[in-house]
Amino acid sequence: MFLFFGGTAAVFVAMTAHMLFHLRWVRRLPALASGPNSTPSDAREGSAVRCSIVIPARNEEERIETTVRRALAQQHIAVEVIVVDDRSTDRTSAILDRLAADEARLRVTRIAALPDGWLGKCHACHVGARSATGDWILFTDADCWLESDVITRALQAAERDGADHITLTPGVTPEDLGAKGWHLGVLLSLADWISRVNRDRPKAHLGMGAFNLVRASGYKRTGGYEALRLTVLDDVRLGLLLRRAGLRTRAFVGGNDVECHWGTTVRSMIKVMEKNYFAALDYRLGVVLAGTVFMMLISTILILGLVSGTVMGLAATFSPLLFILPAGILTRRLGWSWPSAVCLPFMFPVFLYSLLNSVCVALSQGGIRWRDTFYSLEALRAGNVR
Repeated sequence: MFLFFGGTAAVFVAMTAHMLFHLRWVRRLPALASGPNSTPSDAREGSAVRCSIVIPARNEEERIETTVRRALAQQHIAVEVIVVDDRSTDRTSAILDRLAADEARLRVTRIAALPDGWLGKCHACHVGARSATGDWILFTDADCWLESDVITRALQAAERDGADHITLTPGVTPEDLGAKGWHLGVLLSLADWISRVNRDRPKAHLGMGAFNLVRASGYKRTGGYEALRLTVLDDVRLGLLLRRAGLRTRAFVGGNDVECHWGTTVRSMIKVMEKNYFAALDYRLGVVLAGTVFMMLISTILILGLVSGTVMGLAATFSPLLFILPAGILTRRLGWSWPSAVCLPFMFPVFLYSLLNSVCVALSQGGIRWRDTFYSLEALRAGNVR
């Protein structure tokens, strides 16, 4: 058992070191530089450069007005806001009509029926982008509230690094420590993705639905959402298409720059990830089974280490607590408290449950239900971009 205990402890030490290394490149979006010429040329007020903000929306009556007003309030950049109302059945349409009547920069497009062979959100993004006239296109979610200068700062970062794509992770406002621990775990799982795109590593790609800002010319080179018709992880795969087109991405931690209003509790996060986790593994059941067996083996060793009473056994049992170190760095960058980081090591059984729940729901239904439309696993596998 000594070798099992030592090996398990070594695994967690290596994972912690891996996270700490990559966190060097996992940063918040820089503040807008001061000075008369500090605003990037792509974002100077009065310039011909414009940004089209595309917002796919379905039944978002509680949040859509604030979302639109925040988008229209962007500073130092000319914007047009294109909201694609995807078959809403609540008051979303009426709210958008009222806002559009008073704001010429807001255009509303309604979708009455979803064409065959499309996911609802992908089709809405496609429709919105097709009518966009800006030099840059920002794809963002209908429940994400933007800081007033976030697009300008993103364009400044793009100009500094010669990037055609800027993406920010969603900044969630969790209601309890458990939900904060969950989101810290998600961010740490993305740390190497963010690090690799920011270092221009081969094959590195990333995209986040909360904030995918892409140069319009680059978007068109990829084939856009026409190529992502049945891709559940459309935001990530848009980053993949951009990388394949030879374009550069920069990724940042969103925090309060992109304030999203989903997954504020652990239970709601499990529900949100129902459609995502199995998709993230390209619907490969063998990978899920192998990962589950590995996690169960590690869990067994941790329990045996606790009851063994040996130094190496206890070292293995408490080695997951090392994750508090990288989580603590993230809490500081997000402005959260240290107890949030302490919660992270105890969330891994919940992550495993969420993955298995995603797989079981998809297999039992033979697919997923999203935006009140059912998509079969066969169609999703055939249309998935990898």
